[in-house]
Amino acid sequence: MSKVEEFRALHLRRVPGDPLVLPGPWDAASARAFQAAGFPALATPSAGVAASLGYADGSTPADEMFAAVARIARAVEVPVSADVEDGYGLAPKELVERLLEAGAVGCNLEDSRRGALKDPREHADFLAGVRAAAGDGLFLNARVDVFVHGDGDPERAVAYVAAGADCVYPILAPADLLPVLRAGIPGPLNALARLDGDGPSPAELGGLGATRITFGPGLQRRAERAVREIADGLGTFRTATAATPRGGCPPTSSPPAPG
Repeated sequence: MSKVEEFRALHLRRVPGDPLVLPGPWDAASARAFQAAGFPALATPSAGVAASLGYADGSTPADEMFAAVARIARAVEVPVSADVEDGYGLAPKELVERLLEAGAVGCNLEDSRRGALKDPREHADFLAGVRAAAGDGLFLNARVDVFVHGDGDPERAVAYVAAGADCVYPILAPADLLPVLRAGIPGPLNALARLDGDGPSPAELGGLGATRITFGPGLQRRAERAVREIADGLGTFRTATAATPRGGCPPTSSPPAPG
C-alpha cells in the first residue's frame, strides 16, 4: 500500500467519537515528535509553518512553503498532507507536481484569498483541475471559509466534493452545526479543535460528525509559548551572568584611594 493509499484509508470507516487526529508539524523536529507519539499521519498548518519561518500567516513565499513541507515529509515515515493555502496562484498541474516533489500525500486548499471568498464555481473548477492532474496520487481536502469570511452558508462544499475533493473542511463551523454538515455533505468532514479548552474535545467533535481533526497553528503556538516561558526562566541566569566578571569571581568594591 502506498502512503497516499494508507492516508486515504485512515479516513474511511471512522466510527462516531473516533476521528482521525492529525497533529500539525511546523518543522522536522516537531514532525518527528508527533510520529514518536504514535500518530499515523500528519497535516502541516500553513500558519504554523509561516511562524517558524518568520512570516505572518499568508505571507510565506511558495518556494519556502514547499521546501518546509519537503523537510517535514523527509523527516518522518508516516504520510504528510500539506496546507498550501489557496495554491499560490499555481496552475493545477504545477501545484500537483510541486506537492509530489515535496513528498506530500495530500493537500489543504482554501476557497478564499486575501480575506475574500472566491467564486464557488471557479474554485470548484480549480479543484477539478487539481484532481485531474493528481489522479489518485493526492488526498484533496477542500477548506470552506464561509464561517471566516462569508455568511456561513456551506452549500459550496457539495460542489467541491463533486469536483473531486476527498474531504471538506468548514473551518470554524460552530460545533452544534456539525451534525447538519455531516448529514448534508458526502464524504469525510474535517473539524478544527481548539487547545485552549474553549470548545469540544477531538472525541466530542467526532461524536458530532467530524471524520478528522486538525488544530491549525494551535500546536505551534503552544510550543512557542513554552519556549517563551523557558526564556523568561533564564532571565535570572542572564542577570546573574551579566553581574559576574569573566574570571568567575563576583565584583568587589575598589579600595579607597590613599589620602
